[in-house]
Amino acid sequence: MNSVSRWFRRHLENPQVVTLTLALLSLGLSIYLFGNMLAPVLAAIVIAYLLQGLVARLERLGAPHFPSVLLVFVGFISFVAMMLFGLLPPLIRQVSRLVAQVPQILERAQGLLLRLPKEYPNFLSEAQIQEFIAGLGSEFIRLGQPVLSYSMTSLVALITVIVYVVLVPLLVFFMIRDKNRILSWLAEFLPSERQLAGIVWQEVDAQIGNYVRGKFWEIILVGSVTFAVFSMLGLQFALLLSVLTGLSVLIPYVGAAAVTVPVGLVALSQWGLTADFYYVILAYGIIQALDGNLLAPLLFSEVVNLHPVAIIVSILFFGGIWGFWGVFFAIPLATLIQAVLRAWPGAPLPPAPETPAA
Repeated sequence: MNSVSRWFRRHLENPQVVTLTLALLSLGLSIYLFGNMLAPVLAAIVIAYLLQGLVARLERLGAPHFPSVLLVFVGFISFVAMMLFGLLPPLIRQVSRLVAQVPQILERAQGLLLRLPKEYPNFLSEAQIQEFIAGLGSEFIRLGQPVLSYSMTSLVALITVIVYVVLVPLLVFFMIRDKNRILSWLAEFLPSERQLAGIVWQEVDAQIGNYVRGKFWEIILVGSVTFAVFSMLGLQFALLLSVLTGLSVLIPYVGAAAVTVPVGLVALSQWGLTADFYYVILAYGIIQALDGNLLAPLLFSEVVNLHPVAIIVSILFFGGIWGFWGVFFAIPLATLIQAVLRAWPGAPLPPAPETPAA
């Protein structure tokens, strides 16, 4: 107990440690208590990190700051408009078709899966397969109902769309234009003894920027390659499944396993247990293997390496606390913890007072 009390006393007397601790606690409590209200701000921060790299690259080439910001922002708005008007309509149509065909897909898959108990009676029973199919069907329908029942006539939905369409781009523009002014304003609320917090912030700021930009390109590349492969193989709902595959990289390990289910079910219902089905599964596995072993290491070469156990634990922990944003920022948050532990003062504990001789 004496060692523990001396450890707390030594660190609580360090103003830099107190500043860093209070800053982390304030940030965590703000997101935990007001995360839903701050969702547009969090989305704007993610996009600002994505665009800041392009602005910095233009400035290194000699372009002034404001023209660089304006050029990158206009390019971003053009890209979003192209996605909304070019990709979203066919994607919504495929989602509606897939939800409508779920009963037929599950019926076809059930007939094929019911063969397994006959071939492997010691491992699987017909009741287990039927229970699995019924649970999977109800889950598909539950997830698809919000898509079909979503109506733009809802006042809440309309307000949400307006907030994200209008407010988020404005926040992004001012964040990338006035980044230094915003950071200087926030720094005014911190004590002068903040060197430790500054060290942690510099490392985390760089890591979050690398992570957001790397994830963006990973989603684009994985989704594009998957769409090309699935289209070449003639798989139904190729666009929808490729988008799901691209988004699966947001959740390492878990996302790839989860998307295997819809890909396998669609291929199974389309071709049955034929060579085409195995070609799709093999192609999907190769894409995920190349992403995990080649593409991701190249894109995230500057990001601090984390053990797979640390990544999975951080996804489960932060996802349970903050939902989607916790899952998205699981790796940067784990990097934050690693940076704090690495920058934490490691001076030896002061020696215990000697007991006077009797």
